[in-house]
Amino acid sequence: MSNDVRVTVWNEYVHEQENETVAEIYPDGIHAVVADALREGGFDVETATLHEPEHGLSEEVLDETDVLTWWGHAAHDEVDDAVVERVKSHVLDGMGLVVMHSGHFSKIFRELMGTSCALKWREAAETERLWVTNPAHPIADGIDEYIEVPDAEMYGEHFDIPEPDSLVFTSWFEGGEVFRSGCCYYRGEGRIFYFRPGHEAYPVYHQDEIRQVLRNACEWATPNEDGPEVVRGNHTAIEEIDSSDDRTVH
Repeated sequence: MSNDVRVTVWNEYVHEQENETVAEIYPDGIHAVVADALREGGFDVETATLHEPEHGLSEEVLDETDVLTWWGHAAHDEVDDAVVERVKSHVLDGMGLVVMHSGHFSKIFRELMGTSCALKWREAAETERLWVTNPAHPIADGIDEYIEVPDAEMYGEHFDIPEPDSLVFTSWFEGGEVFRSGCCYYRGEGRIFYFRPGHEAYPVYHQDEIRQVLRNACEWATPNEDGPEVVRGNHTAIEEIDSSDDRTVH
């Protein structure tokens, strides 16, 4: 991946400052570990957190962002609605969005999905196997038949989301549940990937395979600069037509 692709890694950065267990695993924040994983892939990475002005997601920052990654859990309601609308506008205009783990309940993900995004859950440090259900998808590049996560928080069906445009991973948990864990969507001109692993109390983002998936996801979600120009609004006919009919309310 060329280092001219700019990724902004967003994290609410609450648990790491309030919980000793989380701070031991992510002493500089989950965003720092995710950012390091992406820099290893050659991305140009900046970070932003909840308590920065405008949550670190000003118009200027988003204008320079090709892909935004999102991790949140304890403070979804503290994200300003105006910032959510700003992020949504940029996604519809082509910015990629990678939503991780408990970000399924973030305002931005629920806004873009149009559903509750609710699910079953359980914290028991149980084994998770993420099975690759679409081995031809670029997000699965370099990944074996499955990824085993030794300690995971269970997320189970039913997951109230729209049918994914592509399903890359399906999880099985030690307790017996299954879950759609790698979901791709297109919204407007933007690409969205939801990736389930990443509970704050377990070192999931230190795991090599998980880091590889995040790099693949950001590459897939990068805007296609070579695609056709999108034209909307009142449009002049490209073929000759009879334009004498003047019935209009515009």
